[in-house]
Amino acid sequence: MSQPSTNNKSPANDSRPLVFAVDDEPMLLELVALVLEPLGFRVRTFRDPDTAMRAFGLTTPPPALIVTDYAMHTMNGMDLIQACRRIHPRQKVILVSGTVDETIYRNAECKPDRFLAKPYQAKQLADLVRAILAE
Repeated sequence: MSQPSTNNKSPANDSRPLVFAVDDEPMLLELVALVLEPLGFRVRTFRDPDTAMRAFGLTTPPPALIVTDYAMHTMNGMDLIQACRRIHPRQKVILVSGTVDETIYRNAECKPDRFLAKPYQAKQLADLVRAILAE
């Protein structure tokens, strides 16, 4: 009889902080993972904000951080932030964009914690993630 196998890499056993990355551009999702995973983060990537929203509602505990693009096909980043904060009001979020700037949320009731303009350097993302999670 063989022993049951245990997978120590399963998400339930992974104590690294979870980051959701949401962007409809696969290369940018890969960049987020390549920057954050070596820093000790577990990154789940989503090309579709609706799928990210469903996963967010099912993830316990919620991710430590969401990094989301602004301009996506079915929902923009501000809509995603608002939907996530209805579930977890203190959810930390970085909004990234190459099409808009911080004025997009100036008068919004629900704002991201930080904004990062595209294109950005890997160090900028890493520093911003460290700073927001240290707060």
